[in-house]
Amino acid sequence: MSDTDTDDDDDGAYYVVPEEAIQYLPQEWQEAIYARAEDGRKVLEAADKELKQLSRLSLSFYHVTVLKHIRDKLAVYRFKADMVAFLELDMLTTAFVATYVRLHTGGSGSGFARDALPEALRSAHDEIIDMRNKRYAHVADHDSVNDEMEIQEDEGRFIVNLSFRFGFYIGGSNDWTKLVDALDEIFAERGQKIVERLQARTGREWSIAQGPPPDATPT
Repeated sequence: MSDTDTDDDDDGAYYVVPEEAIQYLPQEWQEAIYARAEDGRKVLEAADKELKQLSRLSLSFYHVTVLKHIRDKLAVYRFKADMVAFLELDMLTTAFVATYVRLHTGGSGSGFARDALPEALRSAHDEIIDMRNKRYAHVADHDSVNDEMEIQEDEGRFIVNLSFRFGFYIGGSNDWTKLVDALDEIFAERGQKIVERLQARTGREWSIAQGPPPDATPT
């Protein structure tokens, strides 16, 4: 069990009291700590449904963060006519498409519906789903991939030249950036609605922490 406290001389300090040490504190301190712990337990029990929803939503926040990272990597990509640059672009595009579809399908309330997107971006959404289904998840015909095998005959000997042609957005589609921004807004709003329900159910103030947690490890 831990408790926190601050004072005027050490604003923002974070203290940790091991549970086994509480018995050595003054009686009134013990009573205050246990009363606060019991109060917190009751609040958490009342908020169980919403907290589970937030827990599931946290995975969606993670996928949105990954999409932002890939989008930023694509934005600084500079085309080069060599295989290394091509493979880099293919890797980033594959990662973007796979992460996007994983976020879309979600599960237990962590995904999003096509209709939740702005109407102007739904065709870009459909394009990504089509790329995933036909180009990446399954071996099927997609207009961005073409087999260009050539066969040459040289004095009765046949030589097969295997080649291919892939289509890519250099730097990613402009609509992909708009999609990521829209998803960021959708899931932020969803999280805020859950927070509002938490406040209504418990009568307490709730917020989603921003930034890293306090650097405090029990000893």
